[in-house]
Amino acid sequence: MMKFCRSEGKRSDFSSMQTLVEDFLQYLRHERGQAEHTQRTYAALLGKFTTWAATQSITGWHAVELRHLMDFLRHERLRPRADTPKESARRLSSESVYLEIAALRAFYRFAENEKKLPVNHAENLSLPRRWKRLPKALSHAEIKQLLAPETPETPENLCTQAILELAYASGLRLSELKNLRLEQLHLEAGFLNVIGKGNKERVVPVGSQAVAALRQYLAVGRPKLVTAKSPAAVFLTSHHKPFAAVTLWKRIKDRARRAGVERNLTPHMLRHSFATHLLEHGADLRVIQELLGHATISTTEVYTHVTGNRLREIHQKFHPRP
Repeated sequence: MMKFCRSEGKRSDFSSMQTLVEDFLQYLRHERGQAEHTQRTYAALLGKFTTWAATQSITGWHAVELRHLMDFLRHERLRPRADTPKESARRLSSESVYLEIAALRAFYRFAENEKKLPVNHAENLSLPRRWKRLPKALSHAEIKQLLAPETPETPENLCTQAILELAYASGLRLSELKNLRLEQLHLEAGFLNVIGKGNKERVVPVGSQAVAALRQYLAVGRPKLVTAKSPAAVFLTSHHKPFAAVTLWKRIKDRARRAGVERNLTPHMLRHSFATHLLEHGADLRVIQELLGHATISTTEVYTHVTGNRLREIHQKFHPRP
């Protein structure tokens, strides 16, 4: 009987910790307007901590101390990655640890402000230096190869063509492409309204070739994909529904493979190509920041490193005394 009661007590402690995490996630959703991806990431990261806390007989968030947070992070750094065999020497990356600390700090900041917890232990956790990966962009030749129209002009091919043209012309995120609605298009004026991260709206211009691809898709392709029950999403699958992120990306990768693009495309590569090519042709960094919807210029500045490398290559190739 005693064992049963102790087990029940642990479940109750775990449940109370989860309840406070859910309050935090509700706050992210309704007050901060955070993107769904951010919410899911924070939910998963904080879920790891509450699961670990249950194994340590921690009786609730009030019982958590700084040493517990440190022990948890140490445990995370040392445990094998989930996608590798147990005997593998590969461990969690510093980027993953960075995200876990960021999630704990955000949660504790909320709990302290809302008077849910008396002390913010996570403010004493220092974020490790984040290694900035340089964004990979397609070359101009690869872009031309990828955007070459595909025949025959089926509804699916017209849809894919419009997606690719728009992604490269406007630098939209994958989530922004799949969530784009008809009322956000202003093709006569050559722009669209985009709802980006944190539900922030921005106006993005659309080039003439992307406008032409969209018009062709809307006139010829989409009418054959839409039904009375289809929503107002611009891009629809052959099942008459909006794309899921993974389905949209598979569609793009399949098209790249058929076009003969040998590079391994990543979800942000067309967006990176958009920004890199603009900067290479003289666009102002502040303008690119606005177009991409970056909250701070520091996020956009990573492209200066990319173009710097490109300029160095050009200098060495064409200068008479490199």
